[in-house]
Amino acid sequence: MDKKRIWISAGIILNPDHDQVFITRRAAKAHQGGFWEFAGGKVEVGETAEQAVIRELFEEVGINATELEHFMALEHDFPDKALKFDFYLVKAFHGEAYGKEGQPGEWVKLADLTRYAFPDANDAVLEKLMGM
Repeated sequence: MDKKRIWISAGIILNPDHDQVFITRRAAKAHQGGFWEFAGGKVEVGETAEQAVIRELFEEVGINATELEHFMALEHDFPDKALKFDFYLVKAFHGEAYGKEGQPGEWVKLADLTRYAFPDANDAVLEKLMGM
């Protein structure tokens, strides 16, 4: 049985000095629950990945992204889901990032990201971020 590939757009929110990122923890009952992630979500019909990440960042963490740079695209298959990702560096935004949906959120130094458990789909992203 072929799984339909779901398109996800996520934002790697950088602080003004670009030495920290804002991450959130997935709800325990969600797919890959309990893991940390970069905020984002599904790209809706008629949206570009960039439009989706701007919308999702406002909905999830309360910021208006004003400067984005495409960082990486990848595909990852879990046993129960097939995903396609577009990750964007969020270099500037208005507002204060927080877990708008009640999820925990933290500003983390790039060098400390390895201390947080992320879904396997994020391995290549984390490796590239650590090299920045």
